[in-house]
Amino acid sequence: MSQTTQGKPAGQGRPAGQGRPAGQGRPGGQGRPGGQGRPGGQGRPGGQGRPGDQKIYGGGKPGGQARRPRREPEVEAWIPKTILGKRVASGEITSIEEIIQDGLRIQEAGIIKKLLPDLKSEVVDVGIIQKMTSNGQSTRFKAIVATGNENGYLGIGQGKSKQMRIAIEKATNQALLNVSPIKLGCGSWECRCDQKHSVPFKIRGKGGSVTIEIVPAPRGLGLVAGGKIKRLLELAGLKDAWTTAKGSTPTMNSTSKAILDCLRQTFSQG
Repeated sequence: MSQTTQGKPAGQGRPAGQGRPAGQGRPGGQGRPGGQGRPGGQGRPGGQGRPGDQKIYGGGKPGGQARRPRREPEVEAWIPKTILGKRVASGEITSIEEIIQDGLRIQEAGIIKKLLPDLKSEVVDVGIIQKMTSNGQSTRFKAIVATGNENGYLGIGQGKSKQMRIAIEKATNQALLNVSPIKLGCGSWECRCDQKHSVPFKIRGKGGSVTIEIVPAPRGLGLVAGGKIKRLLELAGLKDAWTTAKGSTPTMNSTSKAILDCLRQTFSQG
């Protein structure tokens, strides 16, 4: 059994300001539940939103309420747990050089944030770790993060987790714990200035199969290095240097360790 529906004649609509009579739905038995339409002659007034106190977010119709405010990320307050952290929080220790000279071990990332508030963090490399287990295939994420203030401090850390965000957070905390001071200077015989734009002498570092050598350069030359290696040297505060890298340099885990080992020698030997 087929039902026929009748539409409105072409070019004709409802008269202005008039709705369907009360109790009547659309033709053909189709309409709102209960067969009820809007009361006759009543519709939504022009320029007004939905009736009642219903909130409309995301702009909506004219006359609706404003967009929902964006939630700001909550910053957790640092609560020191170690003796060194309590000394830093109380103001007894005011520089990271004092910690290094006393040979103390930093076990809280909040200590570095307190003493070096101008640190910048940057994700150097991300990857996926997959292995086969008795329960099936296991997938995890790996991240390498570099932290530096572009003025003589650099730290590199690595983190792993099932979620990328957690892996980056772990790598950032590890990079803060690995922050090391770097001695800057001018060791180039072509320049012989007293500004801290390069390394004071030739240094060499090794990490895995990668060996990196940094040679002081005159002012204005720039950093002669690859993309990621150049960015790590910029975070450390170097502006002019020659570099030589040997080994499997695309492996950023070994390359970052070699750079950190290389730059640490400036402070230990100098």
